[in-house]
Amino acid sequence: MSSIEGKVAVITGAGSGIGREIALALARAGARVAISDVDEERLAGTAALVNSVSVVPAHAELLDVSDRFAMKDYAVSVAAHFGAVNQIYNNAGIAGGSVSVLDCDYEMYERIVAINLWGVINGTKEFLPYVMASCDGHVINISSLNGLMAQASMTGYCTTKFAVRGFTESLRAELLSSGSPVRVTLVHPGGIATNIATSALEDAEREGREIAVEQRRRAQTYNEKLLKMKPDRAAGIIVAAVRANRSRVLIGKDARGVDVLVRLLPRTHPRLVRWWERRTFGTPS
Repeated sequence: MSSIEGKVAVITGAGSGIGREIALALARAGARVAISDVDEERLAGTAALVNSVSVVPAHAELLDVSDRFAMKDYAVSVAAHFGAVNQIYNNAGIAGGSVSVLDCDYEMYERIVAINLWGVINGTKEFLPYVMASCDGHVINISSLNGLMAQASMTGYCTTKFAVRGFTESLRAELLSSGSPVRVTLVHPGGIATNIATSALEDAEREGREIAVEQRRRAQTYNEKLLKMKPDRAAGIIVAAVRANRSRVLIGKDARGVDVLVRLLPRTHPRLVRWWERRTFGTPS
């Protein structure tokens, strides 16, 4: 078992949802926490919550994880502030909404890849030297249930979450091969009650992009039927897995069920998924 107390933990996408709850769980366990987000108001809210449960104030900075130069500066800033970095939780991500390949424009694909994949790569590359120097380091990358199984009309999101899985597993193999003591944990959350689905619609409205009625309907169904587990419970599972040095974490019955399904029925599970989607979302009007 690994100790959390006194460790310096960095969490991206900490303004809400799982990221905020990871920061709180770590702070309660005695970690020194560095948090970042693109939303200043939400980031300030998380900082206030962390400061209410921790004797060490949170180090909070606005950050676009897709900006590699900003990530480099952020890593330098956190290391200078705390004197070390032990853990990096690459959590920031967006959903991008439910959009077909033909209707998803190149700009949206680029944005999803920039945040969900390059954000993880940037965070890992810039913080890894500090994590390695701590001699007691841990890299935690957040994938998804959709890094285990693909779904229709989510090509951008699924692509990045499968890519995060491949990147993280390759990183683990690399560190093991080199004899590094740095541990790596890959997290596959299932349906967590966060604002990720509605945020996709809010982003589209802010940018003036047209939102199809079907996309709104699917987002509402996701929120009502599928996003069941509370973020604080998911965060607790993640922190417990880090303590136990687990290499892979499946969060929720849905994630565990999908993991079994794709391995038992590698060829036929897409048909079952399609049946489930029709039953869950109904026939588009």
